[in-house]
Amino acid sequence: MKITKRTTAGGSLIGVFALSVALATPAYAANELTGWALMPANTFAPGPSSGQFTSTAFPVANPLPLINKQPVQGLSAVLRGPTADSYRVMPDNGFGAITNSADALLRMYAVAPRFKSFDGSAVIGSGTVDAVNFASGATLASFDSSSFINLRDPDHKLGFSLVADKANYPNGGNNIPVDSSIKSERLLTGSDFDIEAVRQDKHGNLWFGDEFGPFLVKTDASGKVLRQEIAMPGVQSPQNPFLGGGTPTLGRSSGFEGMAINPAGDKLYTLLEGTVAGDAPKSLRINEFDVEAETYTSVNFLYQLDAKGTNIGDMTAVDDHRFLVIERNNDTATIGTPFKKIFLADTTGVANGGVVKKTELVDLMNIADPHDLNGDGATTSTFPFVTSEDVLLLEASTVLVINDNNYPGGGGRGAFADNTEFLRIGLAQPVPVPGGAALLAPAMLALVRVTRRSRG
Repeated sequence: MKITKRTTAGGSLIGVFALSVALATPAYAANELTGWALMPANTFAPGPSSGQFTSTAFPVANPLPLINKQPVQGLSAVLRGPTADSYRVMPDNGFGAITNSADALLRMYAVAPRFKSFDGSAVIGSGTVDAVNFASGATLASFDSSSFINLRDPDHKLGFSLVADKANYPNGGNNIPVDSSIKSERLLTGSDFDIEAVRQDKHGNLWFGDEFGPFLVKTDASGKVLRQEIAMPGVQSPQNPFLGGGTPTLGRSSGFEGMAINPAGDKLYTLLEGTVAGDAPKSLRINEFDVEAETYTSVNFLYQLDAKGTNIGDMTAVDDHRFLVIERNNDTATIGTPFKKIFLADTTGVANGGVVKKTELVDLMNIADPHDLNGDGATTSTFPFVTSEDVLLLEASTVLVINDNNYPGGGGRGAFADNTEFLRIGLAQPVPVPGGAALLAPAMLALVRVTRRSRG
């Protein structure tokens, strides 16, 4: 094919076809592990005693309960942090159930993974995860009060009684007084909400997606609740505090597992984990929510699970119409056949109420690891956890993935408590921009800059 050139307004000559080919060229021959870091299962932060109503399912070398500390675990949502190398992560309800998590605080932590990576000649980086200051990103020796925010409702905005309002933890027969710090600040716990998603709007406020209602919970940037929880019209789980004698329309713990926000920061897109009664089998509702009006709009779609998929783990926006979705089943490296994939979901051209288009982006059970960054002795990396629940698009050719380790449970990799792993994955197929071209990867941007300089 003949390559034509044209002169741009700035006077530079650019090979249009050559540039389009370069833009469409995959960043990697295969999806490749470019960074790996691990946070041990036994990672703790100060706080009231926790784990008083659950048992240790796997050896964790730290028997429950945890006296005067909270586990940093169960990471179910991720946002960019205060610095380029840091992230803010959100644990879910604590120990897995509304009945055993009344002493687990709902918090957001700031972390910085120090990725193992390959610099062209050697593997570098510690592969550890540092606690960092929530506001500044400064590295800390360990998790302390500056590394997290607590979700709290001091102004009594929420519409139902909290654990903080009770004299004793609501776990029948234990007669353990609710910790004074929980009561005094009306801190939210894992028996109040099961938080599985969080996004920040254009005003800096935080929106949390809950599974128990399912509800949306709005707070300011410090975690203080700003208004009453927002229910999803026509959808109630068995754990909804307002269900009464009614019939739930959604299965247990099947609420807002995924939630995205558009680039403008004024529209949320909630994705249920389970199928609403009466909907087509294995179809999951996506509903648009207007942040300014604080109400759901009439825009909605359906996400159809793969034949091998049973759940979604997370959703994040690429633009107003495209989303990355983690889809998975409940199998692990030790049980069954794990299905863990990232799909690109697209609503472009889909009628309201229709099924979104899906394109497989990453098979998390088949990631090239030519430099053995995760240290397992293999050149292919897998991510076999039951709960693969965090995905973030870092740039056109790179995604971040994190697992919810279900502390103190496990079994993802073996008969032990799972650690929390942070994966940075280079994409064989960069996420495209509207019009079908690929986003400019850093290497491509450098090439363009060099081209411009060479042409004077």
